[in-house]
Amino acid sequence: MTNNVVVLDTSVVVDGWVSQQVESGEYKGYRIVIPNAVLAEIEHMANQKRDIGRLGMNELERLRALAESGAITLDFVGERPTPEQIHGSHAGELDALVRDVASKMNATLVTSDSVQAAAGHVIGLDVVVIEKKRAPSIVTLEEFFDDRTMSVHLVENNPPRAKRGEPGDWELVDLSDHILTYEELEQLANTILERARQDRASFVEIEELGATVVQLRNYRIAIARPPFSDKMEISAIRPIIKLDIDYYGLSPKLMNRLETRAEGILISGSPGSGKSTFAAALAEFYSKKGNVVKTLEQPRDLQVTDDIVQYAPLEGSMEKAADVLLLVRPDYVVYDELRKDADFKAYADLRSAGVGMVGVVHAGSAIDAIQRLILGGRVELGQLPSTVDTVLHVEAGRIAKVASLSLKVKLPTGMSSQQRDLARPVVEVRDFERGVLEYEMFSFGGEKVVVPVRGESRTVFGAPQATVDRGTPGENVPVSVSYSHKKVTLYAGRKYAKMRLDVFANDQYILATVVGRNGEASIRIKTRQGSALVDALEEGATITAKVTE
Repeated sequence: MTNNVVVLDTSVVVDGWVSQQVESGEYKGYRIVIPNAVLAEIEHMANQKRDIGRLGMNELERLRALAESGAITLDFVGERPTPEQIHGSHAGELDALVRDVASKMNATLVTSDSVQAAAGHVIGLDVVVIEKKRAPSIVTLEEFFDDRTMSVHLVENNPPRAKRGEPGDWELVDLSDHILTYEELEQLANTILERARQDRASFVEIEELGATVVQLRNYRIAIARPPFSDKMEISAIRPIIKLDIDYYGLSPKLMNRLETRAEGILISGSPGSGKSTFAAALAEFYSKKGNVVKTLEQPRDLQVTDDIVQYAPLEGSMEKAADVLLLVRPDYVVYDELRKDADFKAYADLRSAGVGMVGVVHAGSAIDAIQRLILGGRVELGQLPSTVDTVLHVEAGRIAKVASLSLKVKLPTGMSSQQRDLARPVVEVRDFERGVLEYEMFSFGGEKVVVPVRGESRTVFGAPQATVDRGTPGENVPVSVSYSHKKVTLYAGRKYAKMRLDVFANDQYILATVVGRNGEASIRIKTRQGSALVDALEEGATITAKVTE
C-alpha cells in the first residue's frame, strides 16, 4: 500500500471487513475514504429493504464511531451519482466513479470484487483485493445432507436439525448437540449471498428487510432475521428425488386425459407432500411430447431439464411475467405456486388465452383446491371448468385423488323436479377414475354454494307427480353454509323442506332452524344464533345438521 489513504468500494463496505481491521489495529490511523457513489448505492439498497443495504449502513455507522474515537479519519468525497447511474450499477457505472476517486486522490483502492480489482489494475491503480473468508457455510450445509435429507433447519440457540425420509414419511432429527449462535448463522448467511451473486447458476430470488430467499444451485434457502423473525434462522431445502411420470403408475385412462384433454390442471396437496416433484415430472412429460413448456415460479426451484425455461416475477409482478410468456407462445406453463389473488388471476388469464396450464396449490383436498379458485371471485363459477378441468391431489408422493370438472345446465341434486325454474348452470365435480358425482357447485340466492352429493334420492325430471324422499328424525343432513353482511344461508336441499334441523359446529349444538320450501334456511347475521354460526365458520369448524323429532 503506497500510503495510508484507502478508498472503499461497495463490496468491501457490505462485507464489514474494514472496521474489523481498524479494531484489530491494522488500519489504525488511516484515512478512510468513502466515495459518495458508494454511499448512494448502499442507501438505495437500504431503502429497498434489502439486507445487503442494511449490512452496508451498519458498517458505515461502525466506521463513523471509530472516526469519532480518533482511531481513523473518515471522509465522503466525489460526485453523487444520478438515479440512472444507480439503477445502471450492474453495468459498472458506480464502479467507475469509485475508481475515479481513487485515481484523483492517488489512494489505494480496497475491494473484494474481482472485476473491480481487474479494472483498477488496468488503469494503474494500487489495488488491495480482500479475499472473502469462506465460512464453511455451503460446505457445512452440504455435509448436513445425505441421500434421505429433505431439508435442513438452522435456528439460533438451537441445534441443527434436518427432515429425513421422503414425502409423507419423514422425521425431524437433531444433527448434533452444538447450539448455533447468531454470529455463526450471520456468517453463513453472508457467504450464501456471496456465492449466489457470483454463481451464474444461482440467484437471490427475494430480498426484503429481515427475509431473503436464495436459489443456490439445487438448494432453496430461506434466511430470516429480526425484525421479521424473533431469532436468526436458515432453512435449506433440496429435492431428494427427481422422478419421471412413469414412477407414479398413473392409469391409462388418466394418462390419456393428461395427453389429449386436460389443459387446465391443478396439482394440490399439503406442504411436503410432493406436489412440486410431480409438477416437474409433468412438465418434462409434456416437453418430451414435443410441446414448448415454460414455468412461472417464485422461487425458481423446480428440477427440470434444460429445454424448459424457468421464469420468475418480472419487476415483482407475475402478471407482467405472464404477459411476456404470451409473446413466446408456450404450449404449457407450469405455475408453482398459486398463493395470492394475482397468481390465480395470471393463471386464469393464461388459460383463457389458450395456454395449457398446470398450477400448484396448497390444499388439504381436491375440493379445497377448487374452492380456492372461486374464493373472492378469482374465477367466475361459470368459467371454472374452462379454467380448470382436472385436479390431481398428491399425498405422500403419490396421486391420491383425481377430480374432473364439467359444466351442465340442470336442476341441482336434491331439488324437486316440479321446480323446473330452479334449473341453472351447475359445475359437477366427479371422481375421475370412477365417474361418480361427488360435488355440485352453483349460485343460489346470490351466493356460491358447494354441495356434497352423497347419492341423495330425488325426483326424475319429467315425472311431475313424484316427490323427493323425506328426511327422517335423527337423520344426519349434509349441509353447506354461506353468509353475506345481512344473513347466513344454510342449504340442505328440498328433501328437508319444512323440516326442523338442529345445527352443530364440531358436534357442538349451535341453533335450531326450519328449512324453507326452497331447501334452504336463512338466519339473520345480527342474531345471537347467526353470529355464533359465523364465528364457527371463521374458526374453521365443521358444520353439520340433524333432523329433529
